Amino acid sequence: MESVENILKLAQARAAQSGLSYAGALTPQEAYTLVSQDREAVLVDVRSRAELELVGRVPMATHIEWAFYPGMVANTAFAEQLQTQVDPSRTVIFMCRTGGRSHNAALLAQQLGYSKAYNMSEGFEGEANALKQRTLINGWKHAGLPWTN
Repeated sequence: MESVENILKLAQARAAQSGLSYAGALTPQEAYTLVSQDREAVLVDVRSRAELELVGRVPMATHIEWAFYPGMVANTAFAEQLQTQVDPSRTVIFMCRTGGRSHNAALLAQQLGYSKAYNMSEGFEGEANALKQRTLINGWKHAGLPWTN
Protein backbone atom coordinates (compact mmCIF):
# COMPACT_ATOMS: atom_id res chain seq x y z
CA MET A 1 0.00 0.00 0.00
CA GLU A 2 1.29 3.42 -0.98
CA SER A 3 2.28 5.80 1.82
CA VAL A 4 0.32 8.98 2.47
CA GLU A 5 3.40 11.07 1.69
CA ASN A 6 3.95 9.36 -1.68
CA ILE A 7 0.28 9.69 -2.64
CA LEU A 8 0.30 13.41 -1.85
CA LYS A 9 3.52 13.95 -3.84
CA LEU A 10 2.05 12.16 -6.84
CA ALA A 11 -1.20 14.16 -6.59
CA GLN A 12 0.77 17.40 -6.35
CA ALA A 13 2.84 16.44 -9.41
CA ARG A 14 -0.39 15.84 -11.37
CA ALA A 15 -1.62 19.29 -10.34
CA ALA A 16 1.63 20.92 -11.44
CA GLN A 17 1.54 19.08 -14.80
CA SER A 18 -2.05 20.22 -15.40
CA GLY A 19 -1.54 23.78 -14.13
CA LEU A 20 -4.04 23.38 -11.30
CA SER A 21 -4.03 25.99 -8.54
CA TYR A 22 -5.21 23.58 -5.84
CA ALA A 23 -2.96 21.06 -4.08
CA GLY A 24 -3.47 18.00 -6.26
CA ALA A 25 -5.50 15.43 -8.18
CA LEU A 26 -6.17 11.98 -6.74
CA THR A 27 -7.49 8.68 -8.04
CA PRO A 28 -10.32 7.09 -6.05
CA GLN A 29 -7.93 4.47 -4.64
CA GLU A 30 -5.54 7.20 -3.48
CA ALA A 31 -8.39 9.19 -1.93
CA TYR A 32 -9.58 6.10 -0.06
CA THR A 33 -6.08 5.39 1.24
CA LEU A 34 -5.74 8.97 2.46
CA VAL A 35 -9.05 9.08 4.33
CA SER A 36 -8.33 5.61 5.74
CA GLN A 37 -4.79 6.36 6.94
CA ASP A 38 -4.73 10.11 7.65
CA ARG A 39 -7.04 11.28 10.44
CA GLU A 40 -6.72 14.85 9.15
CA ALA A 41 -8.03 13.96 5.67
CA VAL A 42 -11.71 14.45 4.93
CA LEU A 43 -13.67 13.40 1.85
CA VAL A 44 -16.33 15.93 0.81
CA ASP A 45 -18.95 14.62 -1.61
CA VAL A 46 -20.40 17.57 -3.56
CA ARG A 47 -23.07 15.62 -5.48
CA SER A 48 -26.77 16.45 -5.10
CA ARG A 49 -28.95 14.63 -2.58
CA ALA A 50 -30.79 13.04 -5.52
CA GLU A 51 -27.51 11.52 -6.75
CA LEU A 52 -26.78 10.12 -3.30
CA GLU A 53 -30.22 8.57 -3.07
CA LEU A 54 -30.36 7.21 -6.63
CA VAL A 55 -26.74 6.19 -7.28
CA GLY A 56 -25.19 5.59 -3.86
CA ARG A 57 -23.11 7.27 -1.21
CA VAL A 58 -19.72 6.91 0.41
CA PRO A 59 -20.21 6.22 4.13
CA MET A 60 -17.12 8.13 5.32
CA ALA A 61 -17.85 11.27 3.26
CA THR A 62 -19.12 14.63 4.43
CA HIS A 63 -21.84 15.90 2.10
CA ILE A 64 -22.10 19.51 0.88
CA GLU A 65 -24.11 19.98 -2.32
CA TRP A 66 -22.40 22.03 -5.03
CA ALA A 67 -25.72 22.34 -6.88
CA PHE A 68 -29.30 21.33 -6.22
CA TYR A 69 -31.46 18.95 -8.24
CA PRO A 70 -33.55 19.49 -10.32
CA GLY A 71 -31.96 22.04 -12.58
CA MET A 72 -28.53 21.84 -10.93
CA VAL A 73 -29.01 25.27 -9.37
CA ALA A 74 -25.80 26.50 -7.74
CA ASN A 75 -25.60 26.28 -3.96
CA THR A 76 -24.81 29.90 -3.11
CA ALA A 77 -24.05 28.86 0.48
CA PHE A 78 -21.42 26.28 -0.51
CA ALA A 79 -18.44 28.34 0.70
CA GLU A 80 -20.12 29.11 4.03
CA GLN A 81 -21.12 25.47 4.54
CA LEU A 82 -17.61 24.28 3.73
CA GLN A 83 -16.05 26.75 6.16
CA THR A 84 -18.53 25.73 8.87
CA GLN A 85 -18.07 21.98 8.42
CA VAL A 86 -14.40 21.56 7.43
CA ASP A 87 -11.37 23.11 9.13
CA PRO A 88 -9.11 24.75 6.51
CA SER A 89 -6.02 23.13 8.04
CA ARG A 90 -7.24 19.65 7.06
CA THR A 91 -6.53 17.75 3.85
CA VAL A 92 -9.80 18.07 1.92
CA ILE A 93 -10.63 15.76 -0.98
CA PHE A 94 -13.59 16.75 -3.13
CA MET A 95 -15.64 14.15 -5.00
CA CYS A 96 -18.57 14.33 -7.41
CA ARG A 97 -19.92 12.07 -10.16
CA THR A 98 -17.05 12.42 -12.65
CA GLY A 99 -14.63 15.01 -11.28
CA GLY A 100 -15.99 18.26 -12.77
CA ARG A 101 -17.92 19.79 -9.88
CA SER A 102 -15.30 18.54 -7.44
CA HIS A 103 -12.65 20.34 -9.52
CA ASN A 104 -14.64 23.56 -9.13
CA ALA A 105 -15.07 22.93 -5.40
CA ALA A 106 -11.31 22.39 -5.00
CA LEU A 107 -10.64 25.65 -6.88
CA LEU A 108 -13.02 27.53 -4.59
CA ALA A 109 -11.61 25.90 -1.47
CA GLN A 110 -8.09 26.91 -2.49
CA GLN A 111 -9.31 30.50 -2.95
CA LEU A 112 -10.85 30.33 0.54
CA GLY A 113 -7.48 29.39 2.07
CA TYR A 114 -7.68 25.59 2.05
CA SER A 115 -4.05 24.94 1.11
CA LYS A 116 -4.56 21.16 1.09
CA ALA A 117 -7.55 20.98 -1.28
CA TYR A 118 -7.56 18.00 -3.68
CA ASN A 119 -9.87 16.80 -6.43
CA MET A 120 -10.75 13.13 -6.88
CA SER A 121 -10.63 13.34 -10.66
CA GLU A 122 -12.50 10.16 -11.69
CA GLY A 123 -15.44 10.80 -9.39
CA PHE A 124 -17.91 8.34 -7.90
CA GLU A 125 -19.21 6.95 -11.22
CA GLY A 126 -16.31 7.68 -13.58
CA GLU A 127 -16.23 8.21 -17.32
CA ALA A 128 -19.03 7.06 -19.59
CA ASN A 129 -18.36 4.40 -22.22
CA ALA A 130 -19.56 4.58 -25.85
CA LEU A 131 -23.05 3.53 -24.69
CA LYS A 132 -23.06 6.32 -22.05
CA GLN A 133 -22.85 3.80 -19.21
CA ARG A 134 -20.86 4.74 -16.13
CA THR A 135 -18.97 2.71 -13.47
CA LEU A 136 -17.44 0.44 -16.14
CA ILE A 137 -14.22 2.36 -16.90
CA ASN A 138 -13.09 4.06 -13.69
CA GLY A 139 -14.37 5.89 -10.60
CA TRP A 140 -14.98 5.02 -6.95
CA LYS A 141 -17.62 2.34 -7.64
CA HIS A 142 -15.58 0.70 -10.41
CA ALA A 143 -12.59 0.48 -8.03
CA GLY A 144 -14.72 -1.54 -5.59
CA LEU A 145 -14.33 0.97 -2.78
CA PRO A 146 -16.91 1.20 0.05
CA TRP A 147 -20.31 2.63 -0.83
CA THR A 148 -23.94 2.06 0.13
CA ASN A 149 -27.34 2.63 -1.44
